[in-house]
Amino acid sequence: MSVDSVKQKNISKTLTLWNFFTIGFGAIIGTGWIFLVGEWIIISGGPIPAMLAFLLGALLLLPIGAVFGELTSALPIDGGVIEYVDRTYGKTVSFITGWLLLLSNIIMCPWETIAVSTLFGTLFGDMFPWLRSIRLYSILGADVYLFPVLIALCLSGFIIRQNLHGPKAAAKAQSFLTKALLAGLLLAIISAFDKGSLANWQPLFLPVNESTAHTQGTSLWTGIFALLTVTPFFYTGFDTIPQQAEEAAQGLDWHKFGRIISLALLSAATFYIICIAAFSSLIPWTSFVKQPLAALACLKHINFNLYFLMLCITVLGALGPMNSFYASSSRILLAMARKKQLPVAFLPSGHTQAIAKSTHILLSTSIVLAPFLGSNMLLPLTNVAALTFMFSCMMVSLACYKMRSSEANLYRPYKVPGGKTGISAACYISFLIIAAMLLPVTSASLSKTEYLLLTGWTALGLLVKSLHLYKKNKDCR
Repeated sequence: MSVDSVKQKNISKTLTLWNFFTIGFGAIIGTGWIFLVGEWIIISGGPIPAMLAFLLGALLLLPIGAVFGELTSALPIDGGVIEYVDRTYGKTVSFITGWLLLLSNIIMCPWETIAVSTLFGTLFGDMFPWLRSIRLYSILGADVYLFPVLIALCLSGFIIRQNLHGPKAAAKAQSFLTKALLAGLLLAIISAFDKGSLANWQPLFLPVNESTAHTQGTSLWTGIFALLTVTPFFYTGFDTIPQQAEEAAQGLDWHKFGRIISLALLSAATFYIICIAAFSSLIPWTSFVKQPLAALACLKHINFNLYFLMLCITVLGALGPMNSFYASSSRILLAMARKKQLPVAFLPSGHTQAIAKSTHILLSTSIVLAPFLGSNMLLPLTNVAALTFMFSCMMVSLACYKMRSSEANLYRPYKVPGGKTGISAACYISFLIIAAMLLPVTSASLSKTEYLLLTGWTALGLLVKSLHLYKKNKDCR
């Protein structure tokens, strides 16, 4: 099966290498860097161990990124993860992988909507009290205000509208949002050069215990390891690149495409490292981490105008992942429907329709309802999403290893460096990350609530599968 053999009339082939990069980079970065940079420094015991942890985290994920690059360049199919696993381990394992991957992707759309609503209800609300003038209710200890909800819905509506207009419009939006993120990084660098000092990175390591987090190591290296187990959560999103491979522009260099995922990972690592370095250099890091939302609080004291501008960029930063994950979630649903794992309602009905109406309704509903759920509703889902994402990474790595033998003649424009050794590294790394999340003795292990959520999603998947099989059998009679 060649690169050009997978075609569908209702798929618009317009995405360039730059578009694919911005889709993946924007999905990875999001808003975590502005909200959690203080917590990262606390967990690792200093800015230097935090920077090293993010660098090592990206390097460990490179083999997994290369696996996605090899399979996607060989089989450029939307929602290709389902296809790869189906070809190697069968329909049941493919459904399980797709269903869990869908959870990790679909969560991010409503989560980012909640992040936007929370920003307007808290930080913007401090500057403009009228934003908190109408309190609707409180849910799980979080207050929900009318105006932040309305603003979040308007911004979310922009993302929904762009995706309704097809992949080209969504890619243009993603390009703009990525440039906004890079503008925020540039502002942080300028502030660091102007006001910062490398002396503020000292001491090299120091255990810290704050209300939001505490250092989970007793030395420099254990501090690095403690944060290292968390970093994969902040690199999730690179899988959005291969999920939309079918929309690649004609004549795309697939060998270069194979490298885009690794480039997105390394660029994200550079972004995170510069953010940690820049913000923690503005004041002594031991004082920096004592402030809630440390990065923004630090900027507020230095330059209020810069603080306000960074707030606006943070809002745009939340829209980037929402845009990327909206598109990737739709492609996963499309792939599962093509494989008859989900109802045909998730297949586009017209030649010019890239996403089915049922898919738009499902994703749009999750986004529209999200701001009404409050900021505490989806917090436990983040770790569950990370676990299900890593499971799909492990299955894709295993599929890639098996296909090197079962489909040895498959044309591969890009291959994993190191051959089967590199693919084996991807398998082992993804397995170890999953084990770290499941074993109760590790700092990254799931809570009881998160286990319940994972069980609930699995049960829902079994119900969906059973009902779909029942309907298929009924139709065959």
